[in-house]
Amino acid sequence: MNPPLRDLLDFAVEVAWRAGRATLTHFQTGIAVETKPDATPVTVADREAERLARELIEARFPADGIVGEEFGATRAGARRRWILDPIDGTRSFAEGVPEFAVSVALLIESRPVLGFVYNPAKGELFEAVRGRGARLHGHPLRASAASSLEGARICASRFESRRRNFEALLPQVELVTLGSLAYKLALVAAGRFDGYVSWRRTNDWDIAAALLLLEEAGAVATDARGEPLALNRPEPLHAGILAAPPALHAALLAATAPAYAAMRAGVPALGPSGA
Repeated sequence: MNPPLRDLLDFAVEVAWRAGRATLTHFQTGIAVETKPDATPVTVADREAERLARELIEARFPADGIVGEEFGATRAGARRRWILDPIDGTRSFAEGVPEFAVSVALLIESRPVLGFVYNPAKGELFEAVRGRGARLHGHPLRASAASSLEGARICASRFESRRRNFEALLPQVELVTLGSLAYKLALVAAGRFDGYVSWRRTNDWDIAAALLLLEEAGAVATDARGEPLALNRPEPLHAGILAAPPALHAALLAATAPAYAAMRAGVPALGPSGA
């Protein structure tokens, strides 16, 4: 028998909350950072938080699949799969900057039905339930009403922006940089920013929970080419992300897609900083 949605929701909140609290044990302690074979950073806190989340899921729902950044996938054919990122924004976390989040999503047949992005350092738990909206501490979330690039507040990665000159590409917007992809997307869903732009390759665990937040808050998210973001594929990689309310998303795509295509083709398209 499938558990009722309320039970799944309560359980997912517990997983996100307990994993997030576990990360705070190491936050602002000068934690060491390792580099994984794929050149991404990891700390002991990432591994501890994911291990805790997995143990909770395995004990409660042993037939469910799990996909996590640090320990890979289990039960690939399971109808229900939990997608985990124990610390999205590891660099910010290691630097003691409160721009990181635990990301927990539940997929049923590849479609996210629950999504949680929890920033424990700021005490913010963003949650979304398919068809029932997105909330922060019980308050409904709505994406902004921005429809034009003029004066739009667009967020981007602090680290990616050191290599890509988005300010030159989008001179009419206010560009704000901060850490954690999942957290930035949650802030777009909350209307604190009008949109988000990135050309970095991302994985399912980076975006699964935030995609549901955006959808339930009335925003649109695609890859950098404007293609849909499909989850739970054999290769869980995505070619960048654009997220914004519908009209603004169209404007962002028109302004950035040609330069993105040039970058992928190896053509310096963004001035002196190149791609």
